[in-house]
Amino acid sequence: MFKQIEIDQIMANPEQPRKFFDEAAHQELVASIKQVGILQPVAVRPVEGKDVPYLLIMGERRWRAAKEAGLTDVPARVIENMNDVEAYILSITENVVRADMTILEEAGAYADLAALGWDAVKIGAQFGKTETHIKWRLGLLTLRPEVAAMVEKGEIKPNLAWHIAQLSPQHQIIAANRYVRGDFDSEADAANYAQGLKMAEQQTSLITEEGPSLKDQEKQKKEKAKAADKLSKVEAIMPLLDELTKHKPEELAQILGGDLARYVREIDKLANRVTLARRILRQANGIHEAVKTVAETRAAEKAVAPAAKAAEPKTPAPRTRKAAVAPKPKAATEPKAATKASEPAKA
Repeated sequence: MFKQIEIDQIMANPEQPRKFFDEAAHQELVASIKQVGILQPVAVRPVEGKDVPYLLIMGERRWRAAKEAGLTDVPARVIENMNDVEAYILSITENVVRADMTILEEAGAYADLAALGWDAVKIGAQFGKTETHIKWRLGLLTLRPEVAAMVEKGEIKPNLAWHIAQLSPQHQIIAANRYVRGDFDSEADAANYAQGLKMAEQQTSLITEEGPSLKDQEKQKKEKAKAADKLSKVEAIMPLLDELTKHKPEELAQILGGDLARYVREIDKLANRVTLARRILRQANGIHEAVKTVAETRAAEKAVAPAAKAAEPKTPAPRTRKAAVAPKPKAATEPKAATKASEPAKA
């Protein structure tokens, strides 16, 4: 059922899951409404005991823009017999489907439903999302406020934000700042670094207070020399590839002829292995950088701790009053024996 309702007779929903409204998009909508009016009605439901009779369920952007455009009333669909939960779900649905919500607003809305007992499967089915999508969004809610602000501004994308959200608050800000500062070649490298930090947090064996033993040092030295020898052979392939790419396809067709198919297969194998090796090496580099970060952080904390302790004001220990010693009771003195009466003088 549609009807024209005065704008002042409609109040915004305080439980609106979307909190951020893009100003540029808002002004575009205001200009459009001034020219052609509201093309799609808002949705409201009657409420009792309030200053205004209708509560907005869907279409807050249109309602806000209509007010600024100077309209006195808006077309509205009045929905009867709808409870708070149903109204909230409808509001979330509108925003999620139209991608009007930020990812953290979306996560907060899912969290509200989870608090009502909904699991990720049910939430996903309600909004046409996968269970993984819901869980990843919920995982963002552990972000510390400073990092969440970076995500809201678009400085950190959802995938990387999720990896950062798995870290301790201290490491979250380190990883986020390093990424925003441009310390990584790609978002994938930043994610590898965040995963390395998580591993270092969970596996204390990665960080040792003492250096490796002589035996371990010797083993590492041999393994490094072995790897370097193999990598030098890989580097030898580079000039061959450079030479190959200098030729035009029509030239290679004449030079290699019937061997081309075999070379294509070999190059494809090489490309697949290079891709895998590249991924593993980048993950290893992320772990290495993360371990260094954790070790440096712990060393700094260890160095600061004694200074902080020394700076603490020393409170003098309260003087203990000695308990008053009760005077020992004097020993009861036995009455002196009566002196023997002198015998009467003999007559």
